[in-house]
Amino acid sequence: MAKAPAPFECTYSPNFPELLMQLDISLAVSTYQAGKVVFLSPLDENRLIQLPRNFTFAMALGVKENKMAVAARDEVVILANDPSLAANYPGQPDTYDNLYVPRTTYHCGRLNIHDFHWDAKGLLAVNTQFSCLCYIDEKHSFTPVWTPSFISALAPEDRCHLNGMAIRNDRPEYVTTLGAGDSAGSWRDTRPFGGTLIHVDSKEIILKDLGMPHTPKFLNGELYALISATGELIKIDPERGSYDVVVKLDGFVRGMCLVQDYLFIGLSRVRKNHPTENLLPVADKAKNAGIAAVHLPTGTVHAKLTYRASVEEIFSVEALPGLKRPGILNTLNDHYKLSFSAPGMSWWGRREDRDGNEVGEADNNQNQRIGQGRRIRRPDNN
Repeated sequence: MAKAPAPFECTYSPNFPELLMQLDISLAVSTYQAGKVVFLSPLDENRLIQLPRNFTFAMALGVKENKMAVAARDEVVILANDPSLAANYPGQPDTYDNLYVPRTTYHCGRLNIHDFHWDAKGLLAVNTQFSCLCYIDEKHSFTPVWTPSFISALAPEDRCHLNGMAIRNDRPEYVTTLGAGDSAGSWRDTRPFGGTLIHVDSKEIILKDLGMPHTPKFLNGELYALISATGELIKIDPERGSYDVVVKLDGFVRGMCLVQDYLFIGLSRVRKNHPTENLLPVADKAKNAGIAAVHLPTGTVHAKLTYRASVEEIFSVEALPGLKRPGILNTLNDHYKLSFSAPGMSWWGRREDRDGNEVGEADNNQNQRIGQGRRIRRPDNN
């Protein structure tokens, strides 16, 4: 009998760590199915290490400079990267070169947030549950700023599955939806080929009948999107209302980020017993979750990582430039409560028991050295 793969076991092409080293990045990946934000970092040109951290139903990630937003099930967690806290992290000293620590939590309820963008006004979000673009702040659950023309009223009904925004000049120019209905969950009636691309200012539908579009982005000044039903990366000509397929991948594609000439794209497997997903054109090939690194100028797959266990879908993929071994804390245990920072200063506090005695720290991270079948893992209980 074949041995079952270990939790989070994955394989990757030999050039995947080399590419991350060359680009001087780590990757941040969210997976709501596994409830994790995963950091992928190169140990050297041949090996990767990954750090999965629990964030319940983790979906959208928003990264700008030293801050990161994570959309969890019913809250948005804002983390700040503080390198000065990394080296002396009590759980694992002398391990991380950077450390993302929770600093703010917005208790916004289940907005089903699919995308983020930090702009001059604050944190802009794609609020899928209410079919709108909105800001997340301390004043309300959300502040709506835009809805498609066919949405008649704000309601927590996920009417069109608004799921992505393409940002240009620091503002949303296009959005994608999986449908164009105005009743609760009506996008499900027209999937998989009821998706749209909408121009934000005019509210005009530029493309329709798309196969579950996700993650529209301007890359090098050109508009791209992922067509999840067929596993395609497309390049869009909004003026003509047409598009060309750049590359077709073996997965339900969603989440991407560009670093120099390389586009990192999230691949998800199709759910085995799902009545609709099993009928998607990509269903027969979407057997594993992972990440494909596409060389954008040539439209070819340069490197690939594939999960063999624990991860069945990828939601967001973000680059962390210049971070060789970042760590991340969540709010599900007390580690983050021991971190203190002020401008130009930081400290780690000491944990004490009820009698005031110092208690030693133990790290409950899961860290895996992963390399074509050989792993070192620690149990993940947080």
